[in-house]
Amino acid sequence: MNQNAVLQAAEANMEVTTTRPFGIRDKLGYLFGDFGNDFFFILVSSFLMVYYTDIFHISAATVGFMFLIARLWDAVADVLWGRFIDTRKSGHHGKFKPWIFRMSFPLIVSGVLMFVKIPGMSNGFYLAYAFVTYLIWGTLYSTVNIPYGSMASVITSDPVERTTLSTFRTMGGMLAGLIINVVGPLILFVNNKADSGRFLLGALIFGILAITCYMACYKLSTERITLSETEGTRAGLGKTLKGLLKNRPLIWILIASLTFMVCFMLIGAVNVYLFKDYFGNTKALSMVGLIQTLTVFIAMPMVKPLVAKFGKKELASAGLLLATIVYALLYFLPHLTATPFIAVLSVAMFGYAFFNLVVWAFVTDVIDYHEYLTGLREDGTVYSIYSFARKVGQAIAGGIGGFAIAAVGYDASHKVQTQGALDGIHTLATLVPTVVFLIIFFILVFLYPLNKQRTNQLAIDLDEKRKSQN
Repeated sequence: MNQNAVLQAAEANMEVTTTRPFGIRDKLGYLFGDFGNDFFFILVSSFLMVYYTDIFHISAATVGFMFLIARLWDAVADVLWGRFIDTRKSGHHGKFKPWIFRMSFPLIVSGVLMFVKIPGMSNGFYLAYAFVTYLIWGTLYSTVNIPYGSMASVITSDPVERTTLSTFRTMGGMLAGLIINVVGPLILFVNNKADSGRFLLGALIFGILAITCYMACYKLSTERITLSETEGTRAGLGKTLKGLLKNRPLIWILIASLTFMVCFMLIGAVNVYLFKDYFGNTKALSMVGLIQTLTVFIAMPMVKPLVAKFGKKELASAGLLLATIVYALLYFLPHLTATPFIAVLSVAMFGYAFFNLVVWAFVTDVIDYHEYLTGLREDGTVYSIYSFARKVGQAIAGGIGGFAIAAVGYDASHKVQTQGALDGIHTLATLVPTVVFLIIFFILVFLYPLNKQRTNQLAIDLDEKRKSQN
């Protein structure tokens, strides 16, 4: 066999085919991807509900129902888009990167439109406008986030490097959170009240920053792992579904991530009301956002050595247990003022930061496990199933958040909320996270099977299986 034939045979199989090795450029590129994603994702998660209740004057229960319906559709859109992506061929710039470039512009435009208030319209118009623009934004978010999330498993096949990508992705999200949660309240609220003009200004600023980050992600990231068409996902959907149902690590990380997303988004939504009404200090939200980011940066250098020593599952479980204990303490200390409340809360943030820092590495592990079970490399499909679970979690959190705020007696027309409503908001912000984090801890410890030893063995077994097929 001549040299050209050898090269052609190699290119027909799954190979790493780049002239530049994995390095800091890839890490920064992947960081910028979630940096761009979370400018609007965190803005929407933290402040869209209060925009709808206080500016569009839509009831909290109606907002919750709208979030529930829209997010359930988003979850379906994730799976449809993931399957679509997996049936596309890799191009000159890879399989996933081009979609980030193509779809990020319409995504940002739709995000800005959510925060446009046309003066003098009826309540019915504002409700319809909110639902349509939110639905469009959520659908377009799938077209960017699915290829971005899937891309991690084709940037590198090394488990340690993937953990690093997960860490940098979380760093990107935290940087966006730092800007939105620290600067956001200062821009969005005037005299402790939501202001429509300020919200639009914030959306424009964050939109410009987001598109800049998406372009940096596109420019800096490199897809190295490619599949030939015959080894791609043109296999039957039945085989894919059978493999997914047999993928026990995927099922349990889906449930854990869904549950975590419910809690995380509920905390973000309720905290706005907690500091606006219970503590009467929206500026303190900036401090919460700052400390949340700082805890991640403190935890970040600890992740790699701790994962190397104990494993991802073990580290994430310990962090969640710490968060559970701290939130329980806060529930039994209802008379704390804002400052000491935030000081204690920071310990809980440090605890669940470890789950956030390694969660995306869990996803690449279950993608590998799917390939080991089925022989199919279906990054987009498996990631979209994972994203589906997170979107369902967002739907549940959005629905529960609105219903819960309404159920405890919150009324946007009241200048001062009743004591019962304030106590209810405090319970939502403390007791609910206590219970939810404890549930996730039990899922990881007793049900998720890929501990450190089994994850390392999976990488070895999968490598041997690929070599035997070449």
